[in-house]
Amino acid sequence: MIKLLKAFWKRLATPSKAAVGVVLFLGFAGGLLFWGAFNTGMQATNTEEFCSGCHAPIVAEIQETIHYSNRSGVRAICSDCHVPHEWTDKIVRKVQASKELYAHYIAKTINTEEKFKARRAHLAEREWKRMKDNDSLECRNCHQFDYMDLSEQSPRSAKQHSTALASGDKTCVDCHKGIAHKLPDMHGVEGWE
Repeated sequence: MIKLLKAFWKRLATPSKAAVGVVLFLGFAGGLLFWGAFNTGMQATNTEEFCSGCHAPIVAEIQETIHYSNRSGVRAICSDCHVPHEWTDKIVRKVQASKELYAHYIAKTINTEEKFKARRAHLAEREWKRMKDNDSLECRNCHQFDYMDLSEQSPRSAKQHSTALASGDKTCVDCHKGIAHKLPDMHGVEGWE
């Protein structure tokens, strides 16, 4: 029996070139399959259809805004505003968003329109804080102060944008809450009048 174990160990310790080649090929093929499946999953969770599974009222709201239909024909979808474009930031956001899946499917705290509306102010505040903390990263994927032609904006907008640009302490979400969604009922929420 010991001779068999020694022979087996020797075989494992000195694999043939073919075995090494097979292991490397299987590892490479497995990596490609994993990467492809992972990216397919990432893309599938970036669609309006996926988002509307839990956020149907919110997805319907955007259809009434300039982000959905406009003179230039450029349409923003949920992931354009709520998922960063850079890969590492996107992964972090997807992990954060797993709380929403938990709340909808397991805890069932937002699984009906009524429950969602009841928690909407809290959810909006959390999203506004996230966007404030990342300097409205998702907005800046499309909207850049450097490329704004303030002379083409209304006097009020030009003044606000130039002030925000000069001060450096404002970010898009400070002034543009409700630009793509109706503002939730904030009565009774601390800090809101």
